Amino acid sequence: MTDKLDMASPDMVSKNIEMIADLFPNCITETAEGKAIDFDLLKQELSHEIIEGTKERYRLEWPGKKEAIVTANLPTTKTLRPVRKDSVDFDTTENLYIEGDNLEVLKLLQESYLGKIKMIYIDPPYNTGNDFVYRDNFSQDTQEFKEDSGQVDEYSQRLIANPDTSGRYHSDWLTMMYPRLKLARNLLADDGLIFISIGDDEVHNLRKICDEVFGETGFSASFIWKRRQIVDSRSKTGVSTDHEYCLVYKKNNNVRIRGGEKDLNKYANPDNDPRGPWMSDNMVGLATKDQRPNLHYDLVNPSTNIKYDCPPTGWRYEPKRMKELISNGEVLFPAKEDGRPRRKKFLKDLNEDFTGFSTMLKTVYNTQGTRELRTLFDEHEYFDFPKPTDLIKIFIEQGVEKDSIILDFFSGSATTAHATMQLNAEDTGSRKYIMVQLPEAIDENTEAKRAGYNNICEIGKDRIRRAAKKIKAETNAVIDYGFRVYRLDESNMQDVYYRPQDYKQDNLELFADNVKHDRTGDDLLAQVMLDWGLPLSLKIEQLKISGKQVFKVAENSLMACFDKGIDEAFAKEIAGHKPMRVVFRDASFKDDTAKENVKQLLKQLSPETEMRVI
Repeated sequence: MTDKLDMASPDMVSKNIEMIADLFPNCITETAEGKAIDFDLLKQELSHEIIEGTKERYRLEWPGKKEAIVTANLPTTKTLRPVRKDSVDFDTTENLYIEGDNLEVLKLLQESYLGKIKMIYIDPPYNTGNDFVYRDNFSQDTQEFKEDSGQVDEYSQRLIANPDTSGRYHSDWLTMMYPRLKLARNLLADDGLIFISIGDDEVHNLRKICDEVFGETGFSASFIWKRRQIVDSRSKTGVSTDHEYCLVYKKNNNVRIRGGEKDLNKYANPDNDPRGPWMSDNMVGLATKDQRPNLHYDLVNPSTNIKYDCPPTGWRYEPKRMKELISNGEVLFPAKEDGRPRRKKFLKDLNEDFTGFSTMLKTVYNTQGTRELRTLFDEHEYFDFPKPTDLIKIFIEQGVEKDSIILDFFSGSATTAHATMQLNAEDTGSRKYIMVQLPEAIDENTEAKRAGYNNICEIGKDRIRRAAKKIKAETNAVIDYGFRVYRLDESNMQDVYYRPQDYKQDNLELFADNVKHDRTGDDLLAQVMLDWGLPLSLKIEQLKISGKQVFKVAENSLMACFDKGIDEAFAKEIAGHKPMRVVFRDASFKDDTAKENVKQLLKQLSPETEMRVI
């Protein structure tokens, strides 16, 4: 870092480019003069329509890229509906399991979890030629999509086969991943990290799109893990592919992976040094005499006058610094001339408790993940190639503290949830997880289908229940074993709520209640929490006030009542709780006069309370 002054006024263009880079890192490109704004992409980020551009530049292009950007930016009116019967400790748990298309779910989480996720781990489809990918065609309605793709599953989710013979083999995969990564970046905390498992087929393209979404400087590491213990002798290519990758990107440049723990057992104090425990450390340098002549000299023990020859690569310290170390009693001289002086390195001088962490992971294998799942499901095999919990635990330990939120939006068999609970039980942590998984239908000719599982989500949820029971029995740890289930669905509100201009006044029955008839108070509360930007994991209590059902969220953060007959007497009781926010249904009031009276009464009795009506 230079100490010189710039002696010039600030370069506002560069500052503006850096500010845009913080908001839209994918809009930064390279020119002959250095960094610049890709204005075509910036226009696209600020438009719901496709913007055409022809200027050549250094970047990854593929058919469908602009559609992917538009897809990420389009709002959604969908919602998440609670499923209490599938949940464990619904009202008190802070863990979430969400069923549905992860693109829509990520959009719904933007307000409630913006900048709050410390770590994201995903294991997306590897694009091996046999996988399915999500197709997000925003310009087609459902019928058009069915006719065009010829395939949807029983939940009408947009899944298409992606064979390696397809002309859009890489493009379809990139179009699927790009908008999801853009939305995921928004959810990461400033010091957050994203870990992405991937194979050889798309690691090169994944690296390029992550460079766009997170910026090239956002790259942290590429872990390589040896997933296979035994060489595949049946490989058609003659090469046994024994490894996979995990790319790690950070939200901000000052974020680092935790690293490996230093071995403090090497420190002791055999001579009762008042400075405390120490270890013997190497003092040999790394430079030749031509490179660093000032580090090449013979060393003399001032107490014995024994001379020690300079090593071929010199010493680590210049003569002046070496003299200081000797004077301070920090150099250990051997008794013989052919010995090598070493330094006393004190424990108290350690700047960090962690050291470098190797990108080569050789101690976890795919077979461990399969074995774990078989053990949980009574030796039945219901899921192909699940990741081992030990692998995910390694990533969690590198990415988060003990109280962080972990998101996995390709959760599969829910290994991440299992690993989070296991690690919490081992180190008394309070990490929370959010699992998101499309309810992909189980093939009819599988052991899982014969066992009664209809989709992947059912396997994932059951895996969490079984893992929790096993961990609790083995450790007796007091941790959060529950999870709150939500399912993606269409909005709770009637279409008239969003487009009243499309309806005529003679359809008055449509305006009588703008909430769909099959929706419960639980459903409405979830949508209100998302709309108000409240985490879905907040504690929920149910009260009875004046005979009406009232939801109380996180003490006084929010109170909601969706029953009819809201009047001034009820408002007085609610005001006594001094909630920060209170919400009612429009149909809860007899008329507009009653609604205004309640509003004014709340303003008088609890002026800090913000009232809203749906």
